[in-house]
Amino acid sequence: MTVLITGANRGIGRALFDRYADVIGTCRGSAPETPHGEWLTLDVTSTASVQQLSNDIGQRPIDLLICNAGVYADKGDTLGAGFEPEKWAATFAANVTGVFLTIEALLPNLRQAEQPKIAIISSKMGSDSRAPGGSYIYRASKAAALNLGRNLATDLKPEGIALGIYHPGWVRTDMGGPEGDITLEQSAPGLMRRFEALSCDTTGIFEAWDGEIIPF
Repeated sequence: MTVLITGANRGIGRALFDRYADVIGTCRGSAPETPHGEWLTLDVTSTASVQQLSNDIGQRPIDLLICNAGVYADKGDTLGAGFEPEKWAATFAANVTGVFLTIEALLPNLRQAEQPKIAIISSKMGSDSRAPGGSYIYRASKAAALNLGRNLATDLKPEGIALGIYHPGWVRTDMGGPEGDITLEQSAPGLMRRFEALSCDTTGIFEAWDGEIIPF
């Protein structure tokens, strides 16, 4: 099984990369040195970079595409002191448009796999049913990614491509911060079990790393 993970050089992406055998990781800058796997350059906000990734992959089948690359530019911002328009544009370019462009570019490779799957790493912060306030840009982008994933799941199901949207937990990473509830050693294996369980019968699911179903 060949797995491709965007934003795999750190955090959750790197933890997943380290646990898959036949794996391709992408990153914007210099690739880290790893004892296994393959690294390719990708900036999900650049159409040219996404096209280059498609060219680099060629005709190889992709069994599992994990859309993990993303940003949290407004962390800590407050009303009247943050949420600049530039942050909105950059966040949606990475967390929403970048997900769509990557999936669209790699559909030919997914179609060549026997049981192709797409996993969008999102957040329960994108749930419309949970609105504790704050982080407006990040929450809005994750809500948009959830809507995107749900609609893609509907359109891709007839082709036998399953798609799930996943909350990795509040993980202690550079993005999640040291206050996180769980570790990478908990989140990554949990996510892998959710990806394994994904099928066209459950396509469009929105769930957490531990199997909790998250309300839309």
